[in-house]
Amino acid sequence: MQEFALEDAPIIERGEGVYLWDIDGNKYLDGVSSLWCNVHGHRHPTIDQAVRDQLDKIAHTTLLGLGSVPSIELAAKLSELTRQPHVFYADCGASAVEIAMKMAFQFCRQNQDSNGNGKRTKFMALRDSYHGDTIGSVSVGGIELFQNLFRPLLFDTVFTPTPHPYRWQGEDCLNESLLEMRRILESQGDEIAALVIEPRVQGAAGMIMHPEGYLREVRRLTKEHGVLMIADEVATGFGRTGKMFAVEQEDVLPDALVLGKGITGGYLPLSAVMFSDELYQGFLGENSDMRQFFHGHTYTGNALASAAALASLQVFEEEGTLGKIEAKAQKVFDVLSVLLDHDHVGEIRQLGLMVGIEIVENTSTRKSFDNAGEMGREVTRAARKRGLIIRPLGDVIVFMPPLSATMDEIDEMSSIIVESITEVIS
Repeated sequence: MQEFALEDAPIIERGEGVYLWDIDGNKYLDGVSSLWCNVHGHRHPTIDQAVRDQLDKIAHTTLLGLGSVPSIELAAKLSELTRQPHVFYADCGASAVEIAMKMAFQFCRQNQDSNGNGKRTKFMALRDSYHGDTIGSVSVGGIELFQNLFRPLLFDTVFTPTPHPYRWQGEDCLNESLLEMRRILESQGDEIAALVIEPRVQGAAGMIMHPEGYLREVRRLTKEHGVLMIADEVATGFGRTGKMFAVEQEDVLPDALVLGKGITGGYLPLSAVMFSDELYQGFLGENSDMRQFFHGHTYTGNALASAAALASLQVFEEEGTLGKIEAKAQKVFDVLSVLLDHDHVGEIRQLGLMVGIEIVENTSTRKSFDNAGEMGREVTRAARKRGLIIRPLGDVIVFMPPLSATMDEIDEMSSIIVESITEVIS
């Protein structure tokens, strides 16, 4: 924070499409979609108008004992898209993860069955995972940087190895990680309420892409051992991987699907937990039974955010957004592939328009630079001078452009990344 205070960071004043302008009139390409959430570009006329129209009706009203038109319409649309019949709204990804975890825990506590649900009090997650910065979501996060200081506040989580196909070559990656998960489930499965997982891509870990088939097999294992699956699609949802949701890549239906970031097209804070009827039924009863889910947020199902989300889904349909992602992803790869021969680029990891470029000191040993993270910061500074906003995860350069970016804009952003890495690390 001390170093950041000395940095001349741009102060953004306005935006349009994939572009941002700061107060000094400098123009930038938004290469991280304003932290992975902008989908259709800034100031999209359809979403702008939807928010204006909603302002003429009402900006917010509580869902505590009431309903609202846009939140109900959005719930119906999300249920159709996710194949999950129920929704619980929140206002950020971490809050939604916490909701899903509390649901799973309470469900297991008050629904004793032959699978021993009543004693399932633990959670399982992947090493190097990230699910948010609140205490519960940090507890199921597997990145030590975010955990160490707060460890006395965290609850114990059972961690299973991350299937990193770039570091575990070939079938070993898939088989060894799944074998370890099976061993854990066989020994502790009746104590675990739910597995929390980022499907297909572990974002904050440095864009780690799971091998094909892993998610499908994980779902099979959780079902076999009576463990609920919570799929955290805060980062991967709404077209990022080329499908509307990453679980669709392997036709997996989790017990709970966590949505955030791109849900409103990057306009307003909103998140949601989509969950199964089985979970829903586990909370039903008379008031005196006290089986209800005691959880809520002031801005749950906010009308303006719901209106923006509905408009964003409308744009997906009208502009055929999903159908254009494959060609754009190929363009990214075509431009960045020149870096595969770079002496200090270890890997280029990509699924759809989620891209991570790992910078290393030695490609053969994958040894990192001693001053961890500094090379990544230098590359992003060099890119900014060329008019591109990107951010590093340590020494992994993250590139996640808005899905609306044109082929020419994709080409320009990708080329700037190549030039910036080449300048900083020769």
